[in-house]
Amino acid sequence: MSSTLHRRLLLPIATAGVLTLVLAGCTGTDTPAVSDADCAPYEDYGTFEGETVEIYATIIDVEADQIVESWADFEACTGIAIDFVGTQEAETQINVRAAAGDAPDIMIVPQPGLLQRLANDGYLVPAPESVEANVDEFWTEDWKGYGTIDDTFYAAPLMASVKGWVWYSPTEFEDKGYKVPETWDEMMELTATMAEDSTATYRPWCVGFGSGDATGWPGTDWVEDAVLRAAGPEVYDQWIAGEVKFSDPEIKEAFDLVGDILLNEDYVNGGYGGVNSIASTTFNDAGLPILDGNCSMHHQASFYEAQWPEGTEVAPDGDVWAFITPPVDPETGQPLTGGGDFVAAFNESEAITAVQTYLSSDTWANNRVEIGGVISANKGLDPALAGSDLGRKSIEILQNEETVFRFDGSDLMPAAVGTSSFWTGMVDWITGTKNTDEVLTFIDSTYP
Repeated sequence: MSSTLHRRLLLPIATAGVLTLVLAGCTGTDTPAVSDADCAPYEDYGTFEGETVEIYATIIDVEADQIVESWADFEACTGIAIDFVGTQEAETQINVRAAAGDAPDIMIVPQPGLLQRLANDGYLVPAPESVEANVDEFWTEDWKGYGTIDDTFYAAPLMASVKGWVWYSPTEFEDKGYKVPETWDEMMELTATMAEDSTATYRPWCVGFGSGDATGWPGTDWVEDAVLRAAGPEVYDQWIAGEVKFSDPEIKEAFDLVGDILLNEDYVNGGYGGVNSIASTTFNDAGLPILDGNCSMHHQASFYEAQWPEGTEVAPDGDVWAFITPPVDPETGQPLTGGGDFVAAFNESEAITAVQTYLSSDTWANNRVEIGGVISANKGLDPALAGSDLGRKSIEILQNEETVFRFDGSDLMPAAVGTSSFWTGMVDWITGTKNTDEVLTFIDSTYP
């Protein structure tokens, strides 16, 4: 295929106190080249020779290459050149860009809290009718609700994830006689057994909170899983709504459950160092020591599949596989947390509408999932297209009406908490700057 792929990665550089963005790399031309793509699925979008649409996102590295590939045929058939700009600092820099009148045409917004803030600040354009029609057809009301602010529909869901997976090496488990735990207590017993074999570099768990300006969010995922499993869905919902405080016993218990692992020097951080290395280890790299035997388990969402090096087999008998973080009480069932991102527009044009409409379609969902590494809750998605057994299993979980599913808590909390004090609080907690009580009190003090 000769369709031109566009991808830019931006790195933040501070100079004399002023934050500037410097272009780190750029490929492609302004107009996609003619290709041998089958253009039948794209005929209704029209043609836009010479038009360019910028998409801004936190997506980088392997996943950036894959998402750019997912719209290559669309570019070739419509003539729209999609200029993809990926940076881990997008969540903070979008406010700078929007306030300066330099907002991108479209942003893939990684969580509803930021989406709500951008809409409330008046930066977003309501979604076009064609996008809303796609969402009504291919998504549930709950997902549409996440993209709706004050009864105005702004953003279609895009990708999704099932969180709470614990990645591990099936070969190691078989060779050492380890069994996948079915309860939280069994997971702790397994951890203690593994710790008996600790060396200078090996620990049972490998963990990374690092994510640029969003550092800390992987820690919130740990806590959210513990709240849902220990306190149950009703308390989880009350916590998200602010009716249950962080300093309340149910949330403190969840922090203690997580701390039994993450604050124990004998249990973390395989391949990277001790507890103090967690904040500086990126979530992208954190699980990789499983492949060289420096750790045995890594807690991360289904989207982490895209972070494994090329050639890594993700399967029950492959290089890596995963189990869902087990419940504290098996009689309460197996509730799950998950997340997703949303496509929002800052500007209006027919070309922008065409891109938004394509990204909200079942066509895009099937194209992207077939490339590998991600999943979607789009009901028009064929699970068989997932690149691994885990991807197919995750899609089936999302499409199963009996699944007790809760959206990522920090993504739904007010931005002052969910994408600010909760993140920074986790960093303070893991580095020992504040103890548990101090962190919980601090987060409560930032609640609107």
